[in-house]
Amino acid sequence: MTPPQPRKAQGLIALAASLLLTACATTVPPTGNGNSAADAATTPAPATPAPQAVSVPTPPAQPPAAEAAGAPVDPLRPEVKIDINDEASRADLWVRVRNGFGMPDLDTDHVRVHEQWYAARPDYVERMTSRGGRYLFHITEELQKRGMPTELALLPFIESAFNPKAMSVAKASGMWQFMPATGRDFELRQNLFRDDRRDVLASTRAALDYLERLHNMFGDWHLALAAYNWGEGNVQRAIARNQKAGLPTDYLSLRMPDETRNYVPKLQAVKNIVSRPGDFALKLPPLENHPYFLSVPIERDMDVALAAKLAGMSASDFADLNPQMNKPVILASGTPQILLPYDNANAFLHNLRRHEGPLATWTAWVVPKTMKPADAAQQVGMSEADLREINRIPPRMVVKAGSTLLVPRSPQRQSDVPVHVADNAAMLLAPDVPPLRRVALKAGKKGETVAAVAKRYGVPASQVAQWNDVGAGARFKPGSQIVVYVPNQAPVTRTASAAKTVKPSSKAIAAVVTRQVKGGGKQVAKAAPARSKTAKTTRVAKSDNGKARSSVKVAEASAGTARR
Repeated sequence: MTPPQPRKAQGLIALAASLLLTACATTVPPTGNGNSAADAATTPAPATPAPQAVSVPTPPAQPPAAEAAGAPVDPLRPEVKIDINDEASRADLWVRVRNGFGMPDLDTDHVRVHEQWYAARPDYVERMTSRGGRYLFHITEELQKRGMPTELALLPFIESAFNPKAMSVAKASGMWQFMPATGRDFELRQNLFRDDRRDVLASTRAALDYLERLHNMFGDWHLALAAYNWGEGNVQRAIARNQKAGLPTDYLSLRMPDETRNYVPKLQAVKNIVSRPGDFALKLPPLENHPYFLSVPIERDMDVALAAKLAGMSASDFADLNPQMNKPVILASGTPQILLPYDNANAFLHNLRRHEGPLATWTAWVVPKTMKPADAAQQVGMSEADLREINRIPPRMVVKAGSTLLVPRSPQRQSDVPVHVADNAAMLLAPDVPPLRRVALKAGKKGETVAAVAKRYGVPASQVAQWNDVGAGARFKPGSQIVVYVPNQAPVTRTASAAKTVKPSSKAIAAVVTRQVKGGGKQVAKAAPARSKTAKTTRVAKSDNGKARSSVKVAEASAGTARR
């Protein structure tokens, strides 16, 4: 992608913003690791420098590093000049949150239980609220722009303890805990390079869109929250059951799972603590009423490690505000901005203008043909071990044509990654096994069981059943066709009831035909053999103790695409 040309106006804006930020200072809330399951979410390891490609000539001249980023702005109010020293900015953010409460209160035993739980863990509450201080101004600002109650700004305390890198056992991710499908419904892109469910700005926008839609659907915030946790369809069915029975349809009257029954009471307990922390012998960290972070536009690809270094931040602190990156490189065409605290945004621009050398040592490479990782590594100038590690390629797999791999930059790969690759990057894998061919047999006069065929060919009975569209406990009728798939080099006895044949690997055959690797944007293409139009047909007579058992027709064809 050709980097955008510098514009005089942008330079003046960046200079003015830099001068403004130089005079700014803010108190950074303390950080800590919570005790919740969300706190155990894996933090991406700091990126290591990319391996150097061999025999690299002098690279072509690159545009100045100063062009790689634009002027920092408040992402919600880009037109507003930020002054954190004015009276409004010095106000207590907790007061603003309390003044925006608008939901009816719950007063139940469940609420009391959760109040006591939090009150007994002051260290946990301190860590959770301090961590949430990074994001609370932004969420509160967005809620009030939409006219939504500010209790919703406390919902990430319940969902993830305000950990934007949290991942649940059900694969819900991010501060707002979006499932993959729900995230896609709300335009949260998930691909090889980024997962917008973890993006602070994008996930907040999507969560508030979803909650707004649920409130419009149910007309009640407690029911909307139940639907956010349990699913709108489940809440609708619970309401319908109560209506049919002539029962009330409010949140407390519905029959629901324990997790959902406790969901709103947990939020109410946190609301009560924020409203009256002294009643629970708790203390909230001071938060000022101004943005904790600014949005810095990114216009050139850049290593994550370099961005953090230029901003004067640790890899962990940088990831707290920019947790959406899946790889050690920021793609400008897919990640239009990074979030940085006030002082760090100033340092980032200052250091970027003085930076010499490449901004990115990594780039994306689209695999031109199906190849083994060793061959791909040789082609891009890195070791096979490094290629496997950075791209998470499992053993005994080949990389399919059209896959996108992260590789070191080279003189042949200096351009920034284009939009269509950054937005749609995926890695397709297939088992590294010999090609298969389809063998069609006819069962003898006594028939044949699925289990017997499976045992003979060394594959699971379920695999033979799938190939032939029958149950695993079925029996093939006399004369019926039986289909199996074997490696091309494996000799095959021509009869269905033969006593012995060379057994291919059951795992290999099963993997080629049916296996699919899930997660991380990786998919395994099915090797699906099909009938050849030039199938060869022969007739073979088999005898046992001088008696002819059956006449068997055998059709063999090279592997193509499977029917199932």
